[in-house]
Amino acid sequence: MTVESTAARKPRRSSKRVSAAKKPQSSEPQLVQLLTPEGVRVEHPDYDIDLSADELRGLYRDMVLTRRFDGEATALQRQGELGLWASLLGQEAAQIGSGRALRDDDYVFPTYREHGVAWCRGVDPTNLLGMFRGVNHGGWDPTTNNFHLYTIVIGSQTLHATGYAMGVAKDGADSAVIAYFGDGASSQGDVAESFTFSAVYNAPVVFFCQNNQWAISEPTERQTRVPLYQRAQGYGFPGVRVDGNDVLACLAVTRSALERARRGEGPTLVEAFTYRMGAHTTSDDPTRYRHDEDRAAWEAKDPILRLRTYLENEGLADEAFFASLEEESDVLAKRVREAVRAMPDPDHMAMFDHTYADGHALVDEERAEFAAYQASFAEEGK
Repeated sequence: MTVESTAARKPRRSSKRVSAAKKPQSSEPQLVQLLTPEGVRVEHPDYDIDLSADELRGLYRDMVLTRRFDGEATALQRQGELGLWASLLGQEAAQIGSGRALRDDDYVFPTYREHGVAWCRGVDPTNLLGMFRGVNHGGWDPTTNNFHLYTIVIGSQTLHATGYAMGVAKDGADSAVIAYFGDGASSQGDVAESFTFSAVYNAPVVFFCQNNQWAISEPTERQTRVPLYQRAQGYGFPGVRVDGNDVLACLAVTRSALERARRGEGPTLVEAFTYRMGAHTTSDDPTRYRHDEDRAAWEAKDPILRLRTYLENEGLADEAFFASLEEESDVLAKRVREAVRAMPDPDHMAMFDHTYADGHALVDEERAEFAAYQASFAEEGK
């Protein structure tokens, strides 16, 4: 299994920087981009960034290993080892770029697809799989990595992030909070309320919307009359659209928004314009509502391929580096497979233990009925 996109490799070309400010004006929404789909480095007057060769290789490694883990999880679900999986295929740059912009003392509120951000926060990939296997409600302590548990309810984590950020401000800390959500969640009332409260209370929070253009089968144009980042204007804080397949731009824009929050200047909405290459989850069939040519067009904008092209053209990585990373991804995949299949089944009766603090007659009755039901299987096997 390869660690790169299946898109065709691009020929070598000059990667001299081009000034984005000199491009002709367009009626299209403004898009912050530092690395073109062809792997050409461009400058931006507001969001430029200077990274070392080690840092660039590190971003590439993060995206490759995250994609390999994600692909392995999808395969495990197809094999019946997971009940469900939400793939991030195609969104690696948005997650790794924003995730690497965070400081250790910042706090993250994810949805259920932020596997790359979890990687950046040091959450073991195998801990993400317990919930999808049905053996726990979240396999990590949020306070250890400042990475909250996955949130399945659409949009509610933006309210959690806003409240937490308001608390950070009252405590006088200079850390920031980031909330991840998708374009579909932007239509939820919870998100609108979080925008209102964060603006009024000047909360140090960054709202990071991964606009992958499909809320399951509903396209973005059926959800909004304006580009999503422009919604922030109505709430009184800035919004910016970034190329969600450009890891450098996502890093630069998110870093700037986080620094703004730490300075006490309030929230920012970042819209990472990207594309969900796979299904919404493994229970979805995107061929029923999307065209193959759309996916093909976005494969040419693959975030991993464009960074690899840049690394090769600039002589910042050699074949030994890529070969070593391929081996590392194989080791990770093997560890993930073994860890999932070794996960112990939970105690069937545990779900009744903490429903009420002081117990409840109805729960006691349901516990007894379920225990009898489970015991019936043992009796049938005698």
